[in-house]
Amino acid sequence: MYELNDYDYELPDDRIAQMPVDQRDRSRLLVLDRQSGAVAHHRFFELSRFLRPGDVLVVNNTEVIPGRLTGRKESGGKVELLILNYADRNQDSTNPGRMICDCLLKASKPTGQGRRLFFNGGLTAEVIAVKENIHRISFAYEGDFEQLLYRIGQTPLPPYIRRNGGRNGANDRETYQTVYASRKGAIAAPTAGFHFTASLLDALKRFGVEVVEITLHVGYGTFLPVRVADIRAHSMHSEMFSVSRKAVNTVSSAKRTGRRIVAVGTTCVRTLEYSADGNGGMTAGSGNCNLFIYPGYRFKVVDAMITNFHLPKSTLLMLVSAFAGRKNILNAYQSAIENGYRFYSYGDAMMIR
Repeated sequence: MYELNDYDYELPDDRIAQMPVDQRDRSRLLVLDRQSGAVAHHRFFELSRFLRPGDVLVVNNTEVIPGRLTGRKESGGKVELLILNYADRNQDSTNPGRMICDCLLKASKPTGQGRRLFFNGGLTAEVIAVKENIHRISFAYEGDFEQLLYRIGQTPLPPYIRRNGGRNGANDRETYQTVYASRKGAIAAPTAGFHFTASLLDALKRFGVEVVEITLHVGYGTFLPVRVADIRAHSMHSEMFSVSRKAVNTVSSAKRTGRRIVAVGTTCVRTLEYSADGNGGMTAGSGNCNLFIYPGYRFKVVDAMITNFHLPKSTLLMLVSAFAGRKNILNAYQSAIENGYRFYSYGDAMMIR
């Protein structure tokens, strides 16, 4: 149960979704009964069949920023940046035309402290510190930094989604985003939410489902592989989160009255469980969540979840295995493969109940 190889499976390359479905709620939905292990195959627009009036559906309203920038060094060499901490960026109070961000930097040769970088739109930058593989960058610009970023930046996509020339598809900025995204700061999307449309959410509310928003800004650590043979030795990455008093009151009221908490995505699962107070309730607040959930974890808040299909040997696969049982999950994944489901970020969905 704690060996990394216990969370491996074989996935044909052609099952990795490169593009989203034409209509979000037309994706497929595998429904897994975590008690019996039974699997059923449906479409996402049928979700209300598996929800109940009074259920609380918790969604992550983080918004993916176009934080991937391509430019050049003073020497003319190509450089690529990925802004990591947009939600926690540091505006220079003495200079409104400067912004400091932590970034991943890719170039043909190491780019050390003091190096200047040049981008489109008159944006320039200087490396002011380097720690391990994180570069602290001071951006210089005119006007509004966010407007400039949204004009020249690209949406960062997971490495398994390929685009010709490394550029986004025509609609990635729209499709690699949930319809309820409203708080800018993520570098990767909470992809379980891709399947919802505004009309489907409205229909669920009319059905009697409460929808609650929380925030966890997905960071680059979500793509870092587990490099230890015993998963208990893995050091989990940390991500910024925020849970409002309103969300806490709604979730706590539901728990007291025996109604289900249905988390949309592993980001919501981790945030809800991290915010649990140990007395059947939750604590409002914000901070950094580094909760690593793997088999043996006892869930305090979440009763059901909606999720996508995750990479082999990933912490996300370990989380869903903790919730439904490793054998149940691997059996469900095998059923999905045999039935032609699409995997990963732009892929199909699973509901575990």
